[in-house]
Amino acid sequence: MREDFLHYAWRYKKFAVTRICTTTGEAIGIIGIGQHNDLAGPDFFNAQLQIGEQRWAGTIEMHLKSSDWYVHGHETDPAYDNVILHVVWEHDIDIYRKNGTAVATLQLKDYIADKALGNYHQLFEGKQKKWIPCENQLKTVPDIHYKNWMDRLYLERLEYKTQEIQTVLDRMHNDWEATLFVMLSRNFGTKINAEAFQSLATKLTFPIVRKCTQEPFQLEALLLGLGGLLPEDSTDSYVLQLESEYAFLQHKFALNPEGILPIQFYKLRPPNFPTIRLSQLARLYTEHPQLFQKMMATTGLDDFYQLFTVHASVYWDTHHSFGKAQPSRVKKLSKNFIDLLLINTIIPIKFAYGRYTGQENQEALFALMRQVKSEKNTIISRFDTLGATAQNALDTQALLQLKKNYCDERQCLRCGIGNWLMGK
Repeated sequence: MREDFLHYAWRYKKFAVTRICTTTGEAIGIIGIGQHNDLAGPDFFNAQLQIGEQRWAGTIEMHLKSSDWYVHGHETDPAYDNVILHVVWEHDIDIYRKNGTAVATLQLKDYIADKALGNYHQLFEGKQKKWIPCENQLKTVPDIHYKNWMDRLYLERLEYKTQEIQTVLDRMHNDWEATLFVMLSRNFGTKINAEAFQSLATKLTFPIVRKCTQEPFQLEALLLGLGGLLPEDSTDSYVLQLESEYAFLQHKFALNPEGILPIQFYKLRPPNFPTIRLSQLARLYTEHPQLFQKMMATTGLDDFYQLFTVHASVYWDTHHSFGKAQPSRVKKLSKNFIDLLLINTIIPIKFAYGRYTGQENQEALFALMRQVKSEKNTIISRFDTLGATAQNALDTQALLQLKKNYCDERQCLRCGIGNWLMGK
């Protein structure tokens, strides 16, 4: 038994509401269950109860055992002086407030609905450890309920990403173009170099980028040089040109690489080498210096593909790294990579900007996400074996949110799927 089951049972009244009594035999009438509290302090605020002949308004605290009141030190904490009911699974001791007055107690196990308790045990108390608690029951959830929960999960994920974007926006002094550059740089770094690319973009500052957008070679030299990717003692003519240009820019803008995280090649496939990605990023901003404005004006998926289809400089047609020639191939951004930009940067920033300006755009962005192909990874593949097949990128993002914030944390009683299984 977990304490969150008591919260669930109280919140959704999964017990014999009309005949509950305190442990001293006084009838309890529920006028209002109160507001659930996820922060420090009592578990429900602003509850209203009729206990015996007295009407009460205050807070409600919940524990598995009454004695947990003392284990947690509530008898000396003034935040609990206003508790009007102590809801416990098992009453093992009478408890008192700091001023010595007794707190009315409800032993919930005497009144809990058998069906709710059975569903709880089925969900949480399997003999074998499960990948997710409901893996044997997931297929039974009705489609309409499942799809509505997927939408809610994706909205949660967007709201979380909005907080990350807001943090960057604050550092960029509310410059949305600069914020987009930092977030896109992070995305161009892929998982391995995300933090390093973000540190590079932040250190560089966008006003300097703006001054170099007229010439892709200049911006490429700036990114590769400040990122520490130009090899020493090279005889490669292109490297020598980049080094010369970077030396000029470093002096001009007083650039200091201190604080930029090391950029890695380890475990990366050649198309994701940081040299290639930074060259593509430089070309993107030289072709679209006002990228944020264009991005905000773009709505269709094909239009986004067209906007972001850029290629690295000609040198990289025959190279993946400096000095090592390869068969010629234009290194342009693939649709799959642009999809990742849409999922992780473009759509979240459009959502955040809509919130920022008070122009909500949720429905249009949801529709756009449903046009983007579903992501492929081990988590999505595992959900597929359980019957939760992702049809598009909105589904995959929702499933990632579900796994990390609900399944892994065993927050089934806060999950739309878990709540349906509990109430079926």
